Amino acid sequence: MNSVTRYCIPFFAVCLFFLGCSKREPLTANKVLRLVFKPENGVQALSNVTAFVQACTPREAMTPGAERAAQWLKTKLIANGLTNATLQTFTDKTPLGEKAFHNVVASIPGRSRKTILLLSHFDTKSGISPAFQGANDGASSTGLLLELARIIAASGTPRHTLHFAFLDGEECKIDFDSHDGLHGSRHLAQKLRQEKREVVAVILMDMIGDRNLHIQLPHNGTGALRACALRAADATGDRAHIGLFDGPILDDHQPFLDAGFPAVDLIDFQYGDTPGENNFWHTPGDTLDKLSAESLSITGRIVLEMINQL
Repeated sequence: MNSVTRYCIPFFAVCLFFLGCSKREPLTANKVLRLVFKPENGVQALSNVTAFVQACTPREAMTPGAERAAQWLKTKLIANGLTNATLQTFTDKTPLGEKAFHNVVASIPGRSRKTILLLSHFDTKSGISPAFQGANDGASSTGLLLELARIIAASGTPRHTLHFAFLDGEECKIDFDSHDGLHGSRHLAQKLRQEKREVVAVILMDMIGDRNLHIQLPHNGTGALRACALRAADATGDRAHIGLFDGPILDDHQPFLDAGFPAVDLIDFQYGDTPGENNFWHTPGDTLDKLSAESLSITGRIVLEMINQL
């Protein structure tokens, strides 16, 4: 308790203290509220996913559809109270030459300058079909990240500064290499390193809307953050839906690891019609009917609890 609080407590409150009410903590200006993801937030996250898919299909990187999707996300963030949301357009080398990409970023200043970065990509794999929804691969994490940003913005000042990034160009055109795929994450990681940001955690969400959710934590992730995700799932009662994966997964968290930032990937890479299969991934079968509000709620609960623990 600080000195101002100690000398300003009314006499009757002191009396209550000695009568056995000492466990009731006073709400002070320095108290950080715990972030909670409620069932209705999962419903809203799924509504975000549906609206995004309906308004922003198709949205392959390097196309007008991707830019429209980025503009849509910026508008949605501003409407949800994140008025500093910006569209960051940049160019990068690709197998098709120099092309434009469009990241969308927003932030909520915290009590410390330390930064937690929450990520999703919003683009879809090219060449599948003009009506390809990418409902789970891209849209599910995007809809959830919109709801996480709204919840945190409405909850007061967080302990650490929160950055939200919706990344373009995650999908490769031909095959992943230094000029094909992960364009948005490489650009942002380099930018944060140049700015010398004190990033304590990068949390990527990808393919987390599957009705039969089983989040995997790839081996190429910071050990302390993988452990944090498991502790968070224990705390929220969701441990049955998350586990460690011994192999690496190349995803948007990798450029942040390469830049020296602690990072972890929450991904469900078993997205199919039978357990263990991934046969809906990058196919026309990746549609809204395969998703559930409960799966989005599970991931949302884990991520907010990770933030509470960091």
